[in-house]
Amino acid sequence: MFILPSLFALGLIGQPAADAPSKPKLVPAPSSPMMAIKTLQVGGEGGWDYVALDSAHGRIFLPRGTRVMVLDLNGKSVGEIQNTAGVHGVALAKELDRGFTSNGRSNTMTVFKLSTLEVIKEVKTTGDNPDAILYDPATKQVFTFNGRGKNATVFDANTLEVKGTIPMGGKPEFSVCDGKGKVYVNIEDTSELLALDAKGLKVEARWSIKPLEEPSGLAFDIAHQRLFSVGSNKLMAVVDAKTGKVLTTLPIGEGCDGAAFDPGTGNAFAANGEGTLTVVRANRKGDYAVVGSVPTKKGARTLVVDEKTHLVYLPTAEFGPAPETKQGQHSRPPMIANSFQILVVGSSH
Repeated sequence: MFILPSLFALGLIGQPAADAPSKPKLVPAPSSPMMAIKTLQVGGEGGWDYVALDSAHGRIFLPRGTRVMVLDLNGKSVGEIQNTAGVHGVALAKELDRGFTSNGRSNTMTVFKLSTLEVIKEVKTTGDNPDAILYDPATKQVFTFNGRGKNATVFDANTLEVKGTIPMGGKPEFSVCDGKGKVYVNIEDTSELLALDAKGLKVEARWSIKPLEEPSGLAFDIAHQRLFSVGSNKLMAVVDAKTGKVLTTLPIGEGCDGAAFDPGTGNAFAANGEGTLTVVRANRKGDYAVVGSVPTKKGARTLVVDEKTHLVYLPTAEFGPAPETKQGQHSRPPMIANSFQILVVGSSH
């Protein structure tokens, strides 16, 4: 994952997985198609990356480069977590009343009190550029996945002491956990998916997920042990979490950086920076298919799902024309000042 300088993890745990993966059951399709139902005008300067949501308290956590904006579900500010240089992600430990941020430029993790947003401590990671961040409730540990360090730092969520460092063998991206002590993480530069033993602090399995390239976003259907990984070559891979087998690949849009799964509807999502949201579901045979492509906005490439309301939140902004460059070079269009917003996608009724 990366923060767009101008354009621009909360692991939401569902029901515990069964001992053996079962074939996904078809859940009733939504009574009406999904669509963008409103836009929350937020404003403020800075890029952004992954967004986290605390459904119980109705709060959205938005990394904005040097700080984390905390909003209610209507987009109104309820506070900020300051001094988080190069912040990429936020992990929430509700039972501990703590939150954690991964600060890519300072190589640190900021720990704050979830109820008051008061900063408790800032601690150093054991690798450069902490990017994705994950709280594992089974072991009460926090994992920072360090991009340039190509490793993961594991902290005790209570004492904040470093418990160990796990080499990744490549650049780690987004991660999820099963609530039973297993963590999964995408490795971008090797097109792999790793299964980690959270208690043993080691890589348990390493799986190639080609033809997917440069996997970034990752989501998890815990009940059926299905992982959804999205890549730069406009594909989503559905992976068996027990065996690492790629069950199928499905077409998504261009510029995807985030994936999500809603256990209440059975929908898996890919947020595509081109301005679409791909919706994937299991069909009547238990196979997966693309069931919709929802128009969103250009730059809306990360997302989070509220499992209570089944609404999908996608941060983006308005952009000006890209500056001219030499032939063969690319440039990003600048974000229009104070245009940062959150697009909300849900059922049309």
